[in-house]
Order: sequence, then C-alpha cells, then structure tokens
Amino acid sequence: MISNTVTLLDSGMGKTLGLKGVEIPETIWSANALLVAPDVVKEIHHENIEAGAQVITTNSYGVILADLAKIGIENQYDSLNELAGKLAVEAVNESGRQIEIAASLPPQNGSFRPDLVLDRAIIEPLYRRQAELLHPYVDLFLCETMSSIAEAVAAAAGVTGLGKPVYIGLTLHDEIPATLRSGESLESALEALASFEVTGVLGNCSLPERISDAIPVLADSDVEFIGGYANAFTNVPQDWLLGGEKESDGLLVLRDDLSPKFYSEFASDWIAKGANIVGGCCGTTAEHILAIAQKLRA
Repeated sequence: MISNTVTLLDSGMGKTLGLKGVEIPETIWSANALLVAPDVVKEIHHENIEAGAQVITTNSYGVILADLAKIGIENQYDSLNELAGKLAVEAVNESGRQIEIAASLPPQNGSFRPDLVLDRAIIEPLYRRQAELLHPYVDLFLCETMSSIAEAVAAAAGVTGLGKPVYIGLTLHDEIPATLRSGESLESALEALASFEVTGVLGNCSLPERISDAIPVLADSDVEFIGGYANAFTNVPQDWLLGGEKESDGLLVLRDDLSPKFYSEFASDWIAKGANIVGGCCGTTAEHILAIAQKLRA
C-alpha cells in the first residue's frame, strides 16, 4: 500500500455518477455506468486522483451475477468486471502518478442485509471468480460492506491465495457502537478474520460516527492497515432493499450536514485514534477526498 503515514482512498462512485447525469437504476446500480457511460467512470477516477487519492477502486461493486440476471445480461459478467478493471488502469496510466487500484468485491445478495447472506458454499466461489477476473488490473482486493462475520469470512476465503493483499470492509450498525449490522461484535469479526492474514480491516459504508467508535477497537488489533470510509446516509433501514417496493427501499436518503469540510473532521478524528487508511463511501465525492488531503498536507 502506498503510504508514508496515512493512505488516502477514493470516494464513492454512485453519487458522482448521478451528479453527472448517469442513470443509477435500482437493479444494477453503478454497474449501469459501465454500459452507458464508461468515459464518466474514468473521469471520476481521474477526479479522485487529482483530489489526492492514493488508491482508486474499480467500479465493480454493482457487478453482481444475480443482479445482472435480473435484466438478462448475466452473460456480460466477465466483460463488465474486466472493463471496470481496465478503466481504472487507464486512469492511473493517464495520470502519470503512482496510484494503486483496489478491486471492489461486493456483497453477493444485497448490501446491509446479514439475514440475506447466502451460504459460504455459494458465495465463496463467486468471490473467487470476481477476484480472478479483476486480478490482472489491481494491486489489492477490497471485500466491501460485509454485514456479518459469515459474509466477511466467505469473501476472505474466496480471495485468499491469489497473490494480492486482502482488505475487508465491515459495515457497522447505525446505533450500536463497534458492532456489525448482524449484531456481532467487531472484536469477534477480527478474531474470525485473523486466520486469513488479511492486510487491512476497515469500517465502511457506515455512519462516520460509528467508524469513530470502531477505530480504537481496530487499532488494538494486529492488522497492518486499519481505518474507515463512511457513507453519507441518514440511516439504513434493517429491511432495506435496493430494488424493493417498500417506501423505505431504493436509493437511500443522504444527510445534508456532511460537507467535505465536516467529513474531513471525522477523518482527522479517525487518524488521531490510530487509523492509517481513510477515504469515502456512498454519498461522498472527490471534494470530500480533497478536503481530507488538504488536512493531511497541513
């Protein structure tokens, strides 16, 4: 990982795609940009690099086999993952900078829903398949938004042994400190992941306040890289579905107080508590990354 003291990740992809006029459907989410606006995906990579990100993340979070099947394009799974990798590589090469690329490896049956996590026998091979497709383009694997220990372990098992560092992003409960959305403790998750020799563990796609709670626990672990990248959501309902029909389903509501400056204050707090890798998740933009970069340079 590129770092002197703190490594800076990039921001979320979805909000910026929406701001740039790219449709974010409730089926394949940001993966739609690979079909209709790959140039915009690369543009966002460039914006994050210019903002100061030392690691950019492939736009593969929405490339989920079951979701692609919902709109009849599951046969494009391999090519869309490969395109996500190529766009990131092109952005790095065009920047002329020393930037690393993280492979985004998402939940395989819906985000934030530990109750919907499929059996390890089903999802571990899916993680390995996606990791193998992204392998030629990336420097590390980032298993993101893991809502339960079972999900994190299956992902870690799926990508371990492929010759790249493995990072695990755990999504934290909105209300209970240092706890996964499953209700399991962060300490228990760290214990379960210890046998996989993961390089990094982060809180991700969680309220920034909950990441602040989690950093001291992560800092007490033996993991080399610990930190967080928060979302800007008001909250995530327990029964939320991206493509559901309930009033609380669909695209989540964003907070109106997480300006780049305010967000960077959270990141500074994480660093003060021991984080050595920070960035932004859903609802953040390159401006949030720039604000953190400016604090790091001050």
